[in-house]
Amino acid sequence: MVAETGVILTTQQGIPMSDVRRTSRFVSRLTRQTMALILAGGQGSRLNKLTEWRAKPAVPFGGKFRIIDFPLSNCLNSGIRQVGVLTQYKSDSLIRHIYNGWGFLRGELGEFIDILPAQQRINQNWYAGTADAVYQNLDIIRPRKPEYILILAGDHIYKMDYGLMLAKHVETKADLTIGCIEVPVEEASAFGVMKIDEQRRILEFMEKPADPPCIPGKPGIAMASMGIYIFNAAFLYEQLIKDADNRHSSRDFGKDIIPSVIDKYRVHAYPFLDTESGVQHYWRDVGTVDSFWAANMELIGLNPELNLYDDEWPIWTYQAQTPPAKFIFDDDDRRGMAVDSMVAGGCLISGAEVRHSLLFSNVRVNSYSQVADSVVLPDVNIGRHCRIKRAVIDKGCDIPPNTIIGENPEEDRKHYHVSPSGVTLVTPDMLGQALHYAR
Repeated sequence: MVAETGVILTTQQGIPMSDVRRTSRFVSRLTRQTMALILAGGQGSRLNKLTEWRAKPAVPFGGKFRIIDFPLSNCLNSGIRQVGVLTQYKSDSLIRHIYNGWGFLRGELGEFIDILPAQQRINQNWYAGTADAVYQNLDIIRPRKPEYILILAGDHIYKMDYGLMLAKHVETKADLTIGCIEVPVEEASAFGVMKIDEQRRILEFMEKPADPPCIPGKPGIAMASMGIYIFNAAFLYEQLIKDADNRHSSRDFGKDIIPSVIDKYRVHAYPFLDTESGVQHYWRDVGTVDSFWAANMELIGLNPELNLYDDEWPIWTYQAQTPPAKFIFDDDDRRGMAVDSMVAGGCLISGAEVRHSLLFSNVRVNSYSQVADSVVLPDVNIGRHCRIKRAVIDKGCDIPPNTIIGENPEEDRKHYHVSPSGVTLVTPDMLGQALHYAR
């Protein structure tokens, strides 16, 4: 199979595209001709106070990672080693994390992960939308001379081989390919939704429609955008410049760019499905406190959908050099233990009981306390005689002795944030601990 550019679609080992299902990755000249741009400037306001001092992609996830690590790892594992991370909102911790954990690529080989902050390069405005964020960096992107531009959201949890999507993009001679997931039609109004034909060519794109269309042959199921786009580079430049000249545009890919090209150009959907079984792959938008808590809790299960122990598709990150987790005291009323839980390095469970919970690094749970069904972010100290249930405890919290969280929602609401599903979020500011010294 030969693309318009003359590129033979084979794996790095020379395996034909027809045999690609037998391999775990699809790395080709296409991935090496691709630059990825990760949109990581969003506030993520639905996560409430979890994003008061950090951008959503910088929020810790899964015991040792941050959300940004998933799209970055997907790029690295897919063979895409030219990456720009577009930042804007409270990006300090995100930038430090990338510098600390992702500085191992070799610039002399043309590999890089560049931070692209909003810096008013073209005008006196900050990034006005997703499309504008890319447009304002055209003078940085063009000299890299990529053939394809991969646009990614920096705030979703999933594992995906972008090489397969690139191969399909070239095979269909598309100008734009959109990564998609199948969602129940009653949930589709929260997404950009596509109407497609039998060949998966997109006929219509609607941003958060009130009445989403169903997939042909699949009643009750809609095709929703993952916020993953592959553009032919020259085509993207043309559309961004055209959009910038339109004073009525909101400068957004979903609202402006994509709807404007549907009728005139080849725009295809790429369903994120297992090629053998047709089953939907794992993908989570952890954009609310409830979804964030639930996605972390899923990891504790016996066989979670998201396998963090996958040697073939590792998730890379930066982590502090910490000692092993430690569990001390073995008395009847004072036993350091954790059951059905994930406990990161540096944790000290001192005569306390942890059940069905996820503890990030350097968490200390002191004697006679109980933690259940909770997500505890790094550097938290839980005092003696505390009871914590169905909670998310933010980084750096110092929980006073005898604190009870998660047993009385009405009482919790007086001090903390309680989600619609009854998960209690606790941050240092809610405890009166001025960790960030803003005032």
